[in-house]
Amino acid sequence: MFLIDMFNKKTMMPTPDAALPGRSDPLATAHNHYVNGNPLKGPYPDNMHVAYLGMGCFWGAERLFWKIPGVWVTAVGYQGGLTPNPTYHETTTGLTGHAEIVKVVFDPAVVTYRQLLKTFFEEHDPTQGMRQGNDIGTTYRSAIYTTTPDQLEAAKSARSTFQKELAMAGRKGQITTEIEPAAEFFYAEDYHQQYLAKNPGGYCGLRGTGVTCPISG
Repeated sequence: MFLIDMFNKKTMMPTPDAALPGRSDPLATAHNHYVNGNPLKGPYPDNMHVAYLGMGCFWGAERLFWKIPGVWVTAVGYQGGLTPNPTYHETTTGLTGHAEIVKVVFDPAVVTYRQLLKTFFEEHDPTQGMRQGNDIGTTYRSAIYTTTPDQLEAAKSARSTFQKELAMAGRKGQITTEIEPAAEFFYAEDYHQQYLAKNPGGYCGLRGTGVTCPISG
C-alpha cells in the first residue's frame, strides 16, 4: 500500500494546498555555460529567442540541444508547477508539480523553432504520460512551454502532425505532451547544468519512437 501511495503521489499533479512551499531565493548556478562559455542567465543577444522543452530527464535533453547549430546557450530547470525555486529532491516527490525542462536560447536565423520541435518530437516518446522510460513521475512528463502566440500555434500544429505520423506507423498511443504558455522557469542546481559534459558516462534515458516528425521551416 505504501508503494502504491508513493507512486500515486509522484504521478498526480499536487493541489495548491498540498504543494511544497519552496523558497524565495533561487538556487545557485555557475554564471556561464560549461560547454560554450555563454552567460547561462543572460544577458542574451537581442536577436535570440527562447524555447522551453521537457523530454523526461533533462540531462540528455540538454546535451541534445546544445549541440544544434544556432543554439546559443542551454540551461536546465523546473517549470509548470507550483513550488517557487524547488530543489531536485523536492520535484521528485511529485509535490511541486514541476517538469524537468531545458531552456533553449537560439538564433532563429540559423535554427527555427519548428526545427527544434522536430528534434523534440523525434528524440523522446511523447505518449507516455507522467513518465519517460524507467523515469516515473510528474517531473518526467513531456512538455512544451511557449513564449509567444506563434510558438503556441506551432507547437500544437507539430503535435497534431506527429500524432498522425504515429498512427500511420502503427503506434496507437495518444501524445500526452503538455503545451501551455510558459510560467516562471526556475534554474536547477549547478551540478545539473550541462551534466553530461561534466560526467560523460552519466545516465541518459532518451529514447525516441523511431517515427519521423515531418515538419520543416
